[in-house]
Amino acid sequence: MSTVTFKKDTVCNLAGTEINVGDIAPVVTVVNSNPMLQNETVGGEGKVQLISAVPSLDTPTCDAETRRFNVEAAKLNGVEVVTVSQDLPFAAARWCGAAGVDNIKVCSDFRNKDFANAYGVLLADGPLAGLCARVIFVVGKDGKVTYKQVVPEVTEEPNYDEAIAAAKAALA
Repeated sequence: MSTVTFKKDTVCNLAGTEINVGDIAPVVTVVNSNPMLQNETVGGEGKVQLISAVPSLDTPTCDAETRRFNVEAAKLNGVEVVTVSQDLPFAAARWCGAAGVDNIKVCSDFRNKDFANAYGVLLADGPLAGLCARVIFVVGKDGKVTYKQVVPEVTEEPNYDEAIAAAKAALA
């Protein structure tokens, strides 16, 4: 079982099936915030996806990360960028409206935590238990994970340049 830290001093275990580079990305249904309550599929074949799992849009780090990927998505022609959290779709829609986020899909895993469990990003314990850890996946057109970045400290931002480069490489 993988672990991350929260505020450097609390170790948090990740639950679910660990997915790594080279694995087939599980096909999972999450709930979009725009259009509201529409089922969206992550994983699978046929398109390049950059999937960003975050604990909650209502935190400064998740806010910054999602805004950054929204800006980058406009430059990533051919890459579907999806942010997944446990935030309710209604709260996510309000956040997107206030933040001007409209280039990416912002989805919720609130119903069954299917994404968090299928991708092994569910925080099993600690103060944020039940939320997603901060993890980036890139899925190639063949449905395989080509890149994975588990951010070791939940309160820190990911390596954007590395994730974006991996998404571009998956297009080739």
